[in-house]
Amino acid sequence: MHDFHDALAAALGLIGSGDPELLEIVALSLRVSVTASIIATLIGAPLGAFLAVSRFAGRRTLIVLANALLGLPPVVVGLAVYLLLSHSGLFGDLGLLFTPTAMIIAQVILATPIVTALMHRMVEGLWAEYGDHLRVDGASSPRAAIEMLRVARAGLLTAFLYAFGRAISEVGAIIVVGGNIRGVTRTMTTAIALETSKGELALALGLGLILVSISIAVSAAGFALHRLTSRAS
Repeated sequence: MHDFHDALAAALGLIGSGDPELLEIVALSLRVSVTASIIATLIGAPLGAFLAVSRFAGRRTLIVLANALLGLPPVVVGLAVYLLLSHSGLFGDLGLLFTPTAMIIAQVILATPIVTALMHRMVEGLWAEYGDHLRVDGASSPRAAIEMLRVARAGLLTAFLYAFGRAISEVGAIIVVGGNIRGVTRTMTTAIALETSKGELALALGLGLILVSISIAVSAAGFALHRLTSRAS
């Protein structure tokens, strides 16, 4: 217990003093996860809206697949991206393995199904209310999807926050494709795992406190937006 208190005090000291290594790790984590969440939202939101407003062969299969991928194991995603980006892989010539870009790709794959599934559910409810008006106007499925996304602006932000929460807390995929290289690809989650295994609890606890604070803030924002959207509807 005494060791824990010492480690906690040291962790708070690192946070309070703005330790350069800690700040570098936090900054990289935020840059990677925010970028991945934006890309996932740009891909998943239109896809989810299109699935909600259109009818075509295989649509139900795509909806089921999007929901099934919510539970996609991160290490499997990491392995797949690793194989694609390795020297013998399809995109090995790009030299992306063990870079932040590889980590972003892995996080995009994990976060996109979340955005797709959430936006499908949100737009599906809105489509039941506004769909008849757009049909009368002769709107095509792509145009209808765009109109629904405009109506569901708050939902877009909610989906982004959930995607960010998934990305910022991920460790399995990014440690495989990023390699946890100090000063290059070390994020909060991978650093916590490494420092804990080394018995260096101060940095691990400091990063853990920051990560938990970010997760709580994101969850609170997502919950508040969900309630706001529910009231508005």
